[in-house]
Amino acid sequence: MNLTKKQLQESVSFLKKKGFKNPEIGIVLGTGLGKLVDEIENPITAHYNHIPFFPLATVEFHTGKLIYGTIENKKVIVMQGRFHLYEGYDFMDITYPIRVMHQLGIKSLFVSNAAGAINLNYKKGDLMLIEDHINLQGGSPLAFKNVAEFGERFVDMLEPYSLPMRQKLIAIADKAEIPLKRGVYTSVVGPQLETKAEYRMLKIIGTDAVGMSTVPEVIVANHLKLPIVAISVITDECDPDNLQPVNIKEIIEVASKTEPKMIRLFKDLIKQL
Repeated sequence: MNLTKKQLQESVSFLKKKGFKNPEIGIVLGTGLGKLVDEIENPITAHYNHIPFFPLATVEFHTGKLIYGTIENKKVIVMQGRFHLYEGYDFMDITYPIRVMHQLGIKSLFVSNAAGAINLNYKKGDLMLIEDHINLQGGSPLAFKNVAEFGERFVDMLEPYSLPMRQKLIAIADKAEIPLKRGVYTSVVGPQLETKAEYRMLKIIGTDAVGMSTVPEVIVANHLKLPIVAISVITDECDPDNLQPVNIKEIIEVASKTEPKMIRLFKDLIKQL
């Protein structure tokens, strides 16, 4: 599948007509992490199924809407519900909203996700600032014929997560006395959880936390030269020697209990940008 500028223009003009004017920050909310939208003042909502060329969220705990409004006196667009390879989408679908938000004018991108701890110093309910990532999703959102129309084909990934924004978040967390781990996030396809052998492999290659999202969006943000910061909420501990059956309901609960700390960090960072 190829991306066209005409598609993007149609999506963008639809949202501008809805009132999505001059946003500064785009925010992608992960599994169980939807409450940041409650902080938005004067919200305008666009459901994904109304936006031209937008994919639809199929996961039951992801609602599918873009919400525009104000947080800390800054204009934001929040994606409540993201797309995953495991839903049958391709990389173009998954990252299309990032390109649309960029065309609307965002200057930076915040991303959150729920992840499992491979680093056993991390516990359920911890927050991890993503410093780097490993892509095990078997593809790239930049691998299409006319990619050069949208930016450089060969994107440098030396520092995929904005160092200035990371430093700001670390300072904010210290001041608020919110413990903030730092580490490497590995993205896999899913939707099945990993085997014990796979958890051991992930540890060997340098993974601190594993999930099924985020990396495609980060690659496209780098393609668009959009500074990005990302936080994983640690929702389960992946110890291959003491592995328990997965409980998705518990993962969602842990995410929502930890979410207020993440919201506090994001809001304080928005204030500083």
